[in-house]
Amino acid sequence: MLSLTAVKSYFSKQISNPFFYAVCAALLFLPFLGHVHLFDWDEINFAEISREMLVLDNYLQVHVRFLPFWEKPPLFFWLQACCMQLFGVNEFAARLTNALCGIITLPVLFCIGKKLYDEKFGFFWALIYAGTLLPTLYFQTGIIDPIFNLFMFLGIYFFILFTWKKKNETNIELVHSALYYLFFAGLFTGLAMLTKGPAAFIILGLCYFVYWVIVKFKWYISVPQFLFYTLIAFSLSAIWYGIETLMHGSYFITKFFEYNFRLFSTEEAGHAGFPGYHFVVVFLGCFPASLFLFKGLFKQEHALSYRKNFKTWMLILFWSVLLLFSLVNTKIVHYSSMTYFPLTFIAALTLYEMYKQKTVLRKDIFWSIRILSIVIGVALIALPIIGLNIEWLQNKTQDVFAKANMNAEVSWTGIESIIGVLFIISAFVGTALMRNGNIMKGSVILFISTAIVFKLAMIVYVPNIEKYSQGAAIEFYESISDEDVYLQPIGFKTYAPLFYAKLLPQNAPKVSDYSDKKQVAEWEKWLLNGAIDKPAYFITRIDKKNTLESNPKLNLLMNKNGFLVYKRMPE
Repeated sequence: MLSLTAVKSYFSKQISNPFFYAVCAALLFLPFLGHVHLFDWDEINFAEISREMLVLDNYLQVHVRFLPFWEKPPLFFWLQACCMQLFGVNEFAARLTNALCGIITLPVLFCIGKKLYDEKFGFFWALIYAGTLLPTLYFQTGIIDPIFNLFMFLGIYFFILFTWKKKNETNIELVHSALYYLFFAGLFTGLAMLTKGPAAFIILGLCYFVYWVIVKFKWYISVPQFLFYTLIAFSLSAIWYGIETLMHGSYFITKFFEYNFRLFSTEEAGHAGFPGYHFVVVFLGCFPASLFLFKGLFKQEHALSYRKNFKTWMLILFWSVLLLFSLVNTKIVHYSSMTYFPLTFIAALTLYEMYKQKTVLRKDIFWSIRILSIVIGVALIALPIIGLNIEWLQNKTQDVFAKANMNAEVSWTGIESIIGVLFIISAFVGTALMRNGNIMKGSVILFISTAIVFKLAMIVYVPNIEKYSQGAAIEFYESISDEDVYLQPIGFKTYAPLFYAKLLPQNAPKVSDYSDKKQVAEWEKWLLNGAIDKPAYFITRIDKKNTLESNPKLNLLMNKNGFLVYKRMPE
């Protein structure tokens, strides 16, 4: 039998191996990756784009409803479509892209941390990133941002290395030329742009400008060098945009830039919020890392010059993203997700210095973690109890649709509440160890238990929550996926019918632009009253049913958990 000492010795050796972090990431992110349906809107929207690439055998253009979709460039969908080619068109394949991104990200953070400080710092950074709520959640979703953020982070990282090489920084080993680092800075920036559009260049350009101001307008990069960086960054997306324009005209590129301008200037996609929205999201969503942020945020560094400089860059990145998207009218949780890299760096720096200096956890951080862990833990404990007494919540709810959602048959046992108890206990044990000066062991317990507990919550809680929110609708879509029919949602926005009913080109909306409300209204009018050539299904919500229930041509097929389905046959 292996002794505890032998096990500790083994892991002590393994933490210096980047492959160890990849294995740990795989064990955390891959299991149960496809055990629950994709969620409206973004997960299903993006998976549908990739599915339509496969159906059309067209990987150059991005489509939704087999119509041009100009909101996003194609790189993420190429990667997702590759996963679907290998593992089928399903939830696992749709989320695998980000899981693989996580498997790459943790070793990358370890290696960068090791280069900047040492193996212990790299360990802290990878540990914190994996054990922080939103970062670990995002690697198990099918949204674009984890890959987009990794490319952007690598872009600014290589740009920082370029500036160090250019000014002959001697305290860190840089074996390549300045142009080498600048090339890779441009390459990763370009990949980010090909993943999500010009926002990547805007964000990084803002960081470069702020740094220029901080260094009192000293030209840390020459004009030819910046033009070289810009040329590399734009060349990747320019190749794709150029081919698209040559083959299909300027329609897509014009609409794409119109959309991106609108995204920054108006409230898009129904996502409004108060100015401090992203501050709250980052603070609560990045528990427990965010509670170590404040200690290192304004602390003056007395370290080697390149370490102080890297921290300056991370602070610039953090505040630039946070303030930029606080000003943008559209408020979506993942818009501020680029802050996760600098935030976890500062948190890692805080813990690393505590570890090296053999200090104890400050009382304010100690109690903040415990109080927030109680709040989160109690919520995890309460959720199954509320599920077992759902009638109580129904009686308290005024929203007709939400009340009907709660009629879903969901199996709660009450045992699920143990997850919340485990979360509180692990947070208390971890903080107690850190308060007593055992920073390494306490950090491992706190962050690993957070990752594991929320993995359990995703396995146990999320499928039940999904049954309330969209389960009945998706169950219906899947039931008609082999039928040659039209399927149209009425009164609410959803991408779920496209993916789960396996929409084919011949059943797609006969419009040229689905964002044109007039065209969509004409299409719906034809489906409801026109000379249709095949059966048509209509799905609506119980709070929107007035638009359909008075139509004598429709038969009500389903009224389940807030969703109503009507059918019309050809005459």
